[in-house]
Order: sequence, then C-alpha cells, then structure tokens
Amino acid sequence: MTQARDLLPLRLELMPTTSAAIAAQPTGRAIAPFQDHSPLQNNLVRETPKPPCQLVVHPGAPAELLVRIQNLSQSRLEIALDLDGDFPSHWCRIGIEGQEIPPQARREAVLYFHLPDNFFETDSPFPNDRCLSLDYRGHIYIRYSLDGDTWQVMAPETFNLFVRPDSVYLDFLPELYREVDFIGRVLSLFEQAFEPTVQTLDLLWAYLDPLTAPEGLLSFLASWVGWQLDPRLSIERQRHLIGQAIQLYSWRGTRRGLRLYLNLYTNLPLDEDRPEKEKRISIQEVFTQGFVLGETQLGEDAIVGGGKPYHFIVRLRPGPGDRLDEALVRQIIEQEKPAFCTYELYIEPSSD
Repeated sequence: MTQARDLLPLRLELMPTTSAAIAAQPTGRAIAPFQDHSPLQNNLVRETPKPPCQLVVHPGAPAELLVRIQNLSQSRLEIALDLDGDFPSHWCRIGIEGQEIPPQARREAVLYFHLPDNFFETDSPFPNDRCLSLDYRGHIYIRYSLDGDTWQVMAPETFNLFVRPDSVYLDFLPELYREVDFIGRVLSLFEQAFEPTVQTLDLLWAYLDPLTAPEGLLSFLASWVGWQLDPRLSIERQRHLIGQAIQLYSWRGTRRGLRLYLNLYTNLPLDEDRPEKEKRISIQEVFTQGFVLGETQLGEDAIVGGGKPYHFIVRLRPGPGDRLDEALVRQIIEQEKPAFCTYELYIEPSSD
C-alpha cells in the first residue's frame, strides 16, 4: 500500500536551535497515519530513510530542539505531542502553544533539554542503576484529529542526543572541524588536563588576597606580613586582620592605631563624626607633665607623689547583641600601647 505525498496530512521537521548541534541542516519527512489501535510499528508507510537529527547537550547548559508541524490538509487539525527515549524523562520538557493547526498552517513546539551539572561526576543518573552512556536516542510521536474525527498516530520521528562536556578549545578551530565529534573528544582530553592550571594562573590574584584566598592558605599569607593567627577569632575576622596588618604596624603606638585595632577585633564602629566622649570606641588621653625640675611650680601645676603621666582611658560601648572578650581586649591594648603608658579599661553598654 502506498499513498501519494500530497495526501499526507502532516509534515514534521526537527531543527536544533543551539550552536551545540552537530547537524546544522533540519531533517524532516512527510509521514503517513495509522490507526490508534494498531501497534506503533505496524502499517507505516516506508520511505527513504534520512539521517536522524542530532543534538549535542552540555551538562548544566540548556539546549533546544525545534519541532515544526505543518498541516498539509484543508481541514482544521488537532494535535498532541508525545516523547520517549532511552534517556531520563526529567531531562526534557515539551513547550507548545495551542493544540490546533488551521489548514495549510504551521505550528512549532520546542523540546527543552537540561542535564544536571554533575552528570560526569555521578556513577549513574538513572534510578535503576543503568550504565552511564554518552549517546541516547529519542522518538517524537504526534497524535492528530481532523475536524474532531478519530485520533490517529503518526509514525515516530527519531533524533539522537549526544552528551558531551563543554569545551572552550573548540572556539579556536574553524567551523568545519567543530562539527567533528572525534576532534571534540580529543580536545576535551587536553582541556581537562591543562585548563585547571590555566584557570589557577588567571585567578592567582585571588589566592594572594586574604579576603578570597582558601582557608588553608591563610597561615601562609599571615607569615608574609608577620601576623599571628588567633584561634579565638572567626575566619572572616582573621582575613580582615591579615589584610590590614601593614596599616596596623604603621600606626602602632598611637591612638589611631589602637582604635583601628579594636575596631577590627570587636567590630565596633569608629564613629569618626562623633566627639571623643560619645564614640563607641573612646580613647581619652589624661596625660600630665608630672614633676619636672625647673619647669614646674609645686602646688600649682604639679603634685608630689600624685598623678599618672602618660595615662589614657579606653571606653568600649558595645550594643545589645555585641559580645566582647575583656581578656582579649586587654591583650590588644597591652600589645599596642607604648611600654611606658598606663591605661584604664571600661566596658559600658551603649545607649544607642
């Protein structure tokens, strides 16, 4: 039994819409109907087979396959699109607008493919422990009804789905060689061997910045600037301290340096726009000249046996959610102040 091509009601074309397609030319053929109650492979009109449509999918990257359905008849056509294959069903979803095709009109559907990012890292993407494969085959079935008549099923259209790792090395080849699967596989071997080293060199600055370096490199970076890591502090706090080490060294022994040090350790604000007495980190100097022969008048500007020369007062005003380690604060002050200075420390709740 044969049918004239003009009498076939539908024409189906498959066309990859992404640059990941191996075959740039669409494949399509007019296909003849068979009754819905018949097996899928019975009573089909045999035509000259054409190579199936081929689509390359990269894990983690979307890919699309365009399905063009043309109504060749003079009647209104209702359609329904079904898909199956030897790949997991959650890899693909079907998008189509409308289920009717006017006479001599065309409707387009899109197969959206998206594979998991860790496809090449998992042992098996299938729930039934099937072997991992890189090549898959899918079938598209179309059911149709002419003017509300009995539903019929079209012969399936086959497409090949190839899972390949994404490769930037292919961008350096002419377009002709990019379509050769063997060349892509060979280049991917070199890319997987050399690309991690290239990326490390491109991001070397991030390994040398305390804010972005891996945690394992912090002790190495701290040794560059002579900084001692304190296990009592969080990793994020230590990152900031290593980055500010040189600035802290340059201001060591000054009120500005001590305030900056306490700011980095306690996370209390500097409050540069406030008067000294109202700051959350307040350092007040109460230096007196003391008893200096020839420059002091006894009983007027000096007292024998009293006063504290080179003395300062530190007041910290933490908020309700701030927790300060007094022992750590005293250690910082003892470390940063001049050896001949004395101090007093007060930790008071903030009124803000």
